[in-house]
Formats: sequence, structure tokens, C-alpha cells
Amino acid sequence: MTYLFAVLGLLAIGFLMWRAFGPQPDGGGSASPSGGQRRRSRGPVGPDDDPDFLRDLDNRTRDTNGGEADDL
Repeated sequence: MTYLFAVLGLLAIGFLMWRAFGPQPDGGGSASPSGGQRRRSRGPVGPDDDPDFLRDLDNRTRDTNGGEADDL
């Protein structure tokens, strides 16, 4: 039973050390050769977060309603 707790403790310590000193999700803060921060491209944007989609949806909604917005 003592060995089980020792293994679990070592796994927990290893995980915490990896989270603290392991690879960083923001690219590790490395700078590009021009001196500025390197921008990471974002993945696909969902329709509810895409400003172009929302603008197009708003335009289509206004066209079908005769130019008037719905009153809630």
C-alpha cells in the first residue's frame, strides 16, 4: 500500500513539474527574428463568433423583413 501512495505521489509531482516548467501554450514567449512577438493563427471560428457571418446574417434578415428589424 505504501508503494501505491509513493507512485501516485511521484506521478502528481511529475505532472505539476511538467505543468510548471514544460512547454508553454503561448509558444514559450519566443520572439520572431524581426523582434516582435510571433502571432499564432487561430483555428476555425464558429459562426456565432465570426463577424463576417453575423454581418451577412443581419443583412439577409433585414432583406427578408423589408428592412425592419424584429421587435422582441
